[in-house]
Amino acid sequence: MDILKSLANEFKLKDFQVENTVKLIDEGNTIPFIARYRKEMTGSLDDVILREFFERLNYLRNLEQRREQVRELIKEQEKLTDEINLALDKASTMAEIEDIYIPFRPKRRTRATIAKEKGLEPLANEIFMQQTKESLEDVAKKYISAEKGVESVEDALNGAKDIIAEQISCEASFRALVRKMTYSDALITTKATEDGVESVFEMYYDFSEPVKKIASHRILAINRGEKEKVLNVKIEANVENILKAIEKKVIRKNQFTENILKECIEDSYKRLIAPSVEREIRNDLTEKAEESAIKVFGENLKQLLLQPPIKDKIILALDPGYRTGCKVAVIDGIGKVLDTGVIYPVPPHNKVKEAEKIVLDLIRKYNVDIVAIGNGTASRETEMFVVEFLKKIEREIYYIIVNEAGASVYSASKLGSEEFPDFDVALRSAVSLGRRLQDPLAELVKIEPKSIGVGQYQHDMNQKRLGEALGGVVEGCVNSVGVNLNTASVSLLSYVAGISSSVAKNIIAYREENGKFKERKELLKVAKLGPKAFEQCAGFLRILDGTSALDSTAVHPESYKVAKQIIEKLGYSLEDIKNGGIKDIRSAIKDTEKLAEELNVGVPTLCDIIAEIEKPGCDIRDDMPKPILKSDVLTMEDLTPGMVLKGTVRNVIDFGVFVDIGVHQDGLVHISEICDKYIKHPLDVVSVGEIVDVKVLDVDVKKHRISLSMKI
Repeated sequence: MDILKSLANEFKLKDFQVENTVKLIDEGNTIPFIARYRKEMTGSLDDVILREFFERLNYLRNLEQRREQVRELIKEQEKLTDEINLALDKASTMAEIEDIYIPFRPKRRTRATIAKEKGLEPLANEIFMQQTKESLEDVAKKYISAEKGVESVEDALNGAKDIIAEQISCEASFRALVRKMTYSDALITTKATEDGVESVFEMYYDFSEPVKKIASHRILAINRGEKEKVLNVKIEANVENILKAIEKKVIRKNQFTENILKECIEDSYKRLIAPSVEREIRNDLTEKAEESAIKVFGENLKQLLLQPPIKDKIILALDPGYRTGCKVAVIDGIGKVLDTGVIYPVPPHNKVKEAEKIVLDLIRKYNVDIVAIGNGTASRETEMFVVEFLKKIEREIYYIIVNEAGASVYSASKLGSEEFPDFDVALRSAVSLGRRLQDPLAELVKIEPKSIGVGQYQHDMNQKRLGEALGGVVEGCVNSVGVNLNTASVSLLSYVAGISSSVAKNIIAYREENGKFKERKELLKVAKLGPKAFEQCAGFLRILDGTSALDSTAVHPESYKVAKQIIEKLGYSLEDIKNGGIKDIRSAIKDTEKLAEELNVGVPTLCDIIAEIEKPGCDIRDDMPKPILKSDVLTMEDLTPGMVLKGTVRNVIDFGVFVDIGVHQDGLVHISEICDKYIKHPLDVVSVGEIVDVKVLDVDVKKHRISLSMKI
């Protein structure tokens, strides 16, 4: 297989794009670096395509490696023929290669091997070749041997049938046929393991759907139901059609062998092929469903991480609780903890006046701008308490409900205890809630991505694959935004291209020992951060108050000379960048292509440099929708059908969208209620963090369910 040609065809790329991208990957360059700083070589492929390309490249290389392994293993058995060689060359999936290898794989002791030990293989071959001109009883009599354990004609024929059944099951073309027909015509069916038991899987108690049509989220739900022993799951194929298809390929007209071969085919299918193919199909459906769910999870995570920060605001964060009280943390505009405390405004303590005095004093002392409330236990009561005391403040202060998914994971983690060794777990959680409002990306990178709460069935998936995919999403977000080298945490630095966890710790250690970084090239003094790592990470790290104005931009040090030439050519200086950028630079450049040629730089790189000179340190998150700030409380009981509200999209899944409308219970917009036109997936029209208008369709207070529509 020509891997480069396959990649070019699959991704619809030009030869130079494939060749250069493979070369860059093999040289050890990171995906963010390639996407941002090697656009001329890749034809401006973005990081999403590059990650898919990287995964496919690895798959095809593993496929080639396995192809050659199988070829050698068959060759060692001196059974490699031109036909097998050709079949291996044509195989385009791992399944096809493994099908070819099945007859040559070392086998455990089976009914067929026992029959062969009894000397019945010649009989099986004679039957299978269908050339016998006498009755099978007469043929089988020749193989009766008490010494070998073949006592009768029936023993001989049964042994021969076992050999033929296994022979049929080992034929790659038959397996491919069964696999194809099962995919095409089979149903996946589920039944309840116990009658009348209520569970979230009730819709699957008597369920069936064609294998080729079943949605990914249903596969994951069925798998979970089976794992929890609530459902029995089967693949029900059209057995009659499959047997006829195999018979057509195997049986020739011979009055003596036709019936016995039909028996062998049925036995081979039901005992040997069908269970294996069913496992394959279940695994394949699961793998595809997981990939689909991971893709949705990744897109949701990306939107969540890229929510706009609420900059330069003093936050009073509240982590609600009943018995243990409500933990309070005040943090300044850059996330520094100014004060902490505990109040008890909700049951069972109900110390409302005392709590009110503490909070009002903190708000006035630190000039708090926003109150952040976690959406967990006792959140509703805490919100009502906040609404009442905010009325007593002379100036306008808003509050916001913050999704605390993963906050408890962070607060109980090693990182949480290292950051705040003197705080208890709940206080760390309060600080995290406030900080994730100020800068979602910087705070959420401290939490394992799958714990952030924007996925679907994430705990049922291949955890290694999920971790790799989500880690790639986080890495992409961190590098697209850029990182302040002098304030970034170890967690944030660890996601910067080219920087490992150990190097991130070394950067922090260097910063603590030597003070703030003054210029990017100072990174080369950090232990274990060599020239290659510097090349990969430098452009993504910002120094906002350093000696070089270009260090505050996404211009890579390798392009500083070009950037300076552009600035000087237009009659400006680096001081203009420090003063907010050169706003009219685009109008001053008449011919971009001519300038690129003059400066010996690619047009994409030149355009990126110009964008940075125009708006140095521009944050791509500033264009995202801002979170909704509130001043009054709304309860589920206040909702009535027809009511139109604004809400924030919290999660997007295969069958709909969950929207936070401020009542502590997210409402569901089913995919059919998102818009009037047909859409394949909700992500086609809506994303996490987006502010949307929704209409209330139905409210079930008892079951805590809210049905919403975006068709207004």
